[in-house]
Amino acid sequence: MASSSTSSHFALASSSRSFKYDVFLSFRGVDTRKTFVDHLYSSLGRSLIITYKDDEALPRGESIRPSLFKAIEESRIAVIIFSKHYADSSWCLDELAHIMKCKEDDELVVIPIFYDVDPSDVRKQQGDFGIAFAQQEAQNINKAQLWRKALIDASNIAGWEPKHVANGHESRIIKEIVETIVHRLSPLNSEANEDLVGMKTRIQYLKSQLEIGLDGVRMVGIWGVGGGGKTTLASSLYMGISSYFEGHHIIENVREETSKHGLKKLQENILSAFSKTDVKVHSIDLGKNMIKCMLCRRKVLLVLDDVDDLSQLEALAGSHSWFGSGSRVLITTRDEHLLRTHKVDEVSHVRLLSDDEAMQLFNKHAYNKKEPVEDYETLSLRVVSYAAGLPLALKVLGSFLFDKDTKAWMSTLDRLKDIPETEIVDKLKISYDGLKVVEKELFLDIACFFRRWKKDEAMEILEACDFHPEIGIEVLRQKALVSIVDGRLDMHDLVQEMGHYIVRGKHPNNPHKHSRIWKSEDINNMCLGDATMVNENDRIEAIKFREYVGSQHRLQFCKIVSNLKKLRYLKVSMAPPEHVEGLTFLSNELRYIDCCGYPLRSPFPASFQPMKLVVLKLEDNFQKEVWKGCKHLPYLKVLELDRMKKLFRTPDFDGLPCLQKLTLFDCPMLEEIHPSLGSHKSLQYVRVYLCHKLRMFPTIVHMENLKTLDINYCGKIVVFPKIVKTRRQFLRSLPKLDLYTCHFKYAKIPSSMSITGLSNLQELSLESNDFSRLDFSLSQLTRLKLLNLSFCEKLLEFPKLPSSLTILNAVGCKSITTFGDCHKNCRWLCQVSLKEGSIISDGDKLLESMLETNDMDSQNDVFWEESDGNSVYMCTSMMYVSFGSLRQSVWWDQTYKALSFDTEERCEGFGVRLVEKKSRSGIKETPTIYSSGYTPTLNIRHESRSALSMYFSMPRTLKDVI
Repeated sequence: MASSSTSSHFALASSSRSFKYDVFLSFRGVDTRKTFVDHLYSSLGRSLIITYKDDEALPRGESIRPSLFKAIEESRIAVIIFSKHYADSSWCLDELAHIMKCKEDDELVVIPIFYDVDPSDVRKQQGDFGIAFAQQEAQNINKAQLWRKALIDASNIAGWEPKHVANGHESRIIKEIVETIVHRLSPLNSEANEDLVGMKTRIQYLKSQLEIGLDGVRMVGIWGVGGGGKTTLASSLYMGISSYFEGHHIIENVREETSKHGLKKLQENILSAFSKTDVKVHSIDLGKNMIKCMLCRRKVLLVLDDVDDLSQLEALAGSHSWFGSGSRVLITTRDEHLLRTHKVDEVSHVRLLSDDEAMQLFNKHAYNKKEPVEDYETLSLRVVSYAAGLPLALKVLGSFLFDKDTKAWMSTLDRLKDIPETEIVDKLKISYDGLKVVEKELFLDIACFFRRWKKDEAMEILEACDFHPEIGIEVLRQKALVSIVDGRLDMHDLVQEMGHYIVRGKHPNNPHKHSRIWKSEDINNMCLGDATMVNENDRIEAIKFREYVGSQHRLQFCKIVSNLKKLRYLKVSMAPPEHVEGLTFLSNELRYIDCCGYPLRSPFPASFQPMKLVVLKLEDNFQKEVWKGCKHLPYLKVLELDRMKKLFRTPDFDGLPCLQKLTLFDCPMLEEIHPSLGSHKSLQYVRVYLCHKLRMFPTIVHMENLKTLDINYCGKIVVFPKIVKTRRQFLRSLPKLDLYTCHFKYAKIPSSMSITGLSNLQELSLESNDFSRLDFSLSQLTRLKLLNLSFCEKLLEFPKLPSSLTILNAVGCKSITTFGDCHKNCRWLCQVSLKEGSIISDGDKLLESMLETNDMDSQNDVFWEESDGNSVYMCTSMMYVSFGSLRQSVWWDQTYKALSFDTEERCEGFGVRLVEKKSRSGIKETPTIYSSGYTPTLNIRHESRSALSMYFSMPRTLKDVI
């Protein structure tokens, strides 16, 4: 544990002074206050440099104020801007004399700038500068000699002459001056920190978060992955700013020191450091009170490094009230949640090194000037790529490789593929060791199976495994073990490698003894060995296998799986074999099954009773039945049966009380869906697709939670599912109904007993059916937003449309020739599509109605398109653009007298007309549908004063706009 002293030369030399400012500006206001000094002050501020600039004019004859002397004494650097009238002010000369005294006594750094004045004129007091000085010399004979010496000494210091730098461009001169000051202030210049790379900007940012110089107490936390540079960043900043405070102390390795010596010892160290005496603490509670009493009126800096438990913060820096105004507490940890729980003022995530920074750091440790390695650049790039910006890995590997030859470098890189460096793993593993058991299991699953998966997709599996991933992933994120990037789970390469290392444990070459199997080479090695070995060590609980072309291990793999008694997660993807019969025994501990091509031919046996199973997905196998009779699976939520070539009936659903999602996709032999489905109360989503032999959907009785019913390409179903009317409430919540290509004929869709009773229906698709008309009105569907009647080629007329309708798709309705009055009450209709149909005789009437009923002030866009009946590539499109939607563009100008239009699309005709807004009588309605987003979107591609380019994006389904 480090004491309050440091090895920084700058900090030691300045330990007797308490700094409040980085820079003190001395200048003559009439010459430079509003020009050069103003620009310099602003630039210093942008670089997060605390600067003192006096903005009050001193009345002539009045002496300099004591506060200015104190400001000089509390500054680390004094910048003197000598100008023509600088010596005309006794105040400036008094400032100068005190600055030079502090330079001699306290090692104040002085930087002179000679603005429009020659240094020799200042040194010899000649020219305009000399004339100004002579006037003050005559009035202040007693001070003249002191001022003259100060002028000579200051002008002999190497400084800046703006007129001779950068061709006199002030902005470039000021940039150079500020960079020099930043360099002089930076703690990175000390010998102890000469190997730091990429820290300057990070230190400056963290320093800005501390808000040094302001009143009040501020706590700032740094968190991130182990080995990411948190300690280096905190200790470097500590060395650079400790002299700003009356007292300072740093405790390194709080986690480790607490486990070795206890919190009382750390409290004693804090008290002893600030009191300069040996202090003993008899209890933690007493220690808390002692720290508060000692520091509550003092301006101190306290750094707590590697904190891993809230009790440590409560014992060492309990609250803001423990410290005096101006105090700062800096905390490093791997746990973001700990910082937020302690209510620190700022939480800062440490950024890993960029590729360039990583290469610089690696070179400092690995490059051997005396014996350079052949092909060093290529080899070093491989190491830097492996380290992925982690400073610890770069230092450890760089130091290890420093004295190695090319063969040793190559061997090390090959070894790292399988065996990570122990020092790196041990550092990263600290975060893992602090997790709860369920969090450890969750982390290992993500590291082995789900890195870079979409979070939502992984959640289904992790929830099935009972890992409580919603809170668990957040804990892992806060401990910098997992991140969410663009909605996907991710982690640092070396953190993932650490997870793999933990799973392989003491038997890296024996996958039979691993808890998780995810590498194809491990599975191949298992298949080449004796599968009965698995019985000896019942360890494998999760396995993922993707068969590659040419694999000959299918049957052996199935035997291995049949022997895994504790298997909870099985994901298999293989080519469906024609003549291989896989074993049907599977572990009853399974919670998630996703098998594609697994060679199943017989139903699961009665002995297969996976009572914990949550998800069952079967694809491309040869089972005629999944299981016989009724199997009780109390937790099964998802059942997907895809491309089941021989399946002719579904399971009995009575034994699946929690089932929420059912998918039957491309099951060509399926003839029957068990009637129990229609009485299922938990189902929310049902999709039946490409089941060509299926003739009937079960009678719907109690499916009260159903939200989506999707029946597509089931050509033998010619009658809409019967809905029993005994409980009218049960299906009212259904928002989407898709009956695509079911070949319903002759109005075989029930009316009052079915669709018209679905009061919450928002999207209805009857696409590609054979009816000629709907013998019922849809006007009762008061929430319907989208109606899809596309490719209903025999449809002769539209039904009466509900007033809520926003989108009408009727592509390919070749028998429709008129709209009639079906749209009469449609207040919010904004998109109509009739492409690939016949000519509509009253299209203009529809468009006028859409323009009239849509509120012109709502800034919404009306879209209408129709075909010419001859080609799928030829159609008429009409759009309405409200000027209200263009008022915020650069192009908008109310003084325009004329407008010209053009189109980038290939078309045979193009016309424009302005439509005057028509006021409507009665109560104005609020366009709530539009506010939900069910409208085409106008997108401005380019805008300027002279031109505006825009295009429309048009939703085809509500999914496109939600």
